[in-house]
Amino acid sequence: MEVQFHRTDDRRYALRVLRAPLPPVEFQAFGYSDLLPHDLAHFIVESELGLTRGIFGFWAAGGDSGGAPHLVAGESRRDASRRRRKAERRDAGKLRRGERSDDHFSEVAAYICCCEWARRSKDPARSGGVGGSIKSALERLPDEQRRLFTRELFDRVCARMDELSARWSCLDVGESMSVDWTVTGRTPPSSSSPTIHRH
Repeated sequence: MEVQFHRTDDRRYALRVLRAPLPPVEFQAFGYSDLLPHDLAHFIVESELGLTRGIFGFWAAGGDSGGAPHLVAGESRRDASRRRRKAERRDAGKLRRGERSDDHFSEVAAYICCCEWARRSKDPARSGGVGGSIKSALERLPDEQRRLFTRELFDRVCARMDELSARWSCLDVGESMSVDWTVTGRTPPSSSSPTIHRH
């Protein structure tokens, strides 16, 4: 699966998810940042933690989760609408089977890792706005999840955040970067090293 992060405006961005043979799906994203958009942080954290039932794992498994479908070449609007209804039924089945059961953990993990990334930074733009407590967030997690947050994990995640933040920060409005989804971490008990291409 390839995920494209598009800088669509000064304060907005979108995701485009490419999964052959399925048609691409596009999402208006939230949590814009000049340094590290919210969904890019999720992408990194889910990959490094090995979350296969989070946001990106769900998309990789064929879920659409409300994205705007693109017309396939030669497809009528009626056929596209029929395909969309089929995708919604498929999503509902996946959700019933727990195929997004890591969503809450993904949110907490992204928060913890972003706080650690900011804490390690000497850049005031990153370190100045850390209002959260990693310790209190970790204390609310079950033991088996808490144990995943090792120095080695933080080192990997922060290095990836540095790399992708540098690439994202160079984009102008209208430009995008593409990241390949792979799960590099081990799957947590509860339940990428991505490659970048410039367009």
